[in-house]
Amino acid sequence: MSNVYAGVLAELGPRIVDGRLAPGSMLTLDWMQTEYAVSRTIAREVVQVLASMGMVESRRRVGIRVCPENEWDHYDPAVIRWRLEGGNRAGCLHELSQLRAAVEPPSAGLAAAHAGDAARVEIVRLAHAMETAGAAGDLVTFLDLDVAFHRLLLRSSGNVMFAALGDVVEEVLRGRTDHHLMPPVPKPEARRLHLMVAEAVAGGDADVAHAAMHAICVEVVSEMQRRR
Repeated sequence: MSNVYAGVLAELGPRIVDGRLAPGSMLTLDWMQTEYAVSRTIAREVVQVLASMGMVESRRRVGIRVCPENEWDHYDPAVIRWRLEGGNRAGCLHELSQLRAAVEPPSAGLAAAHAGDAARVEIVRLAHAMETAGAAGDLVTFLDLDVAFHRLLLRSSGNVMFAALGDVVEEVLRGRTDHHLMPPVPKPEARRLHLMVAEAVAGGDADVAHAAMHAICVEVVSEMQRRR
C-alpha cells in the first residue's frame, strides 16, 4: 500500500465514521482528487476499499454514496480502529468486549482440547512472559505478548471462525492501550488469570480454561461499562 493511498484512506475513513461525511452524502472522484491532491487512480482505489468495508456504495452515473453505519463491516480492523478514534470510543470498546466475552471463553476451552503440543508449550511461555512484563510495568512488551497470547488461543481452538477473529481481538487490545485505557501496571489478578488459562490449556482442562478466560472477559466488560 502506497503512502499516498494509505494517507487518503486514513483521512477519509474517519470522516465517514465520525459523521463529518454523513450517511447519504454523495462524493465524486473529482472531489476526492481535489480534496486530497491525488490521481484519479488513487481515488478510485480508495473508493473500492471503502466499498469493500460497506462504508460507501459506488454506482455508475449516480455517484459515490456514503452508507449508514448498519451497512459497515464492523469486523474490519480498519473500521474498528477508526471507531476507536472517534467520539464513541467507550461504547465501541464495550461492544467489542462483549464480543470477546462471547467468543474467547469457548475458544480457550476448545484450545485445551485441540491445541498441538507446540502451542501448549508456547501459551505457557507467553503467559509467564506477560507476568514478567506486566509486573515491570512494560506495557509495550506486555501488549505484544497479550496479542500473541489471544491470537494463539483463537488459532488453537480448531474453529476457523474463531481463528478469523484474531485481527478483531488485536484491535481491541491495542485500542485499549493506545487510548490509555489500561492501568500503568496490568492488574495482578488479570495476569494470574492469563497464567491459569495457559496452564489449563497445556494440561487439557477445558472447563478451567473456559472459566478463567470468562473471568478475564467479564472484568474487561465491567470496566468498559464503567467508562461509558
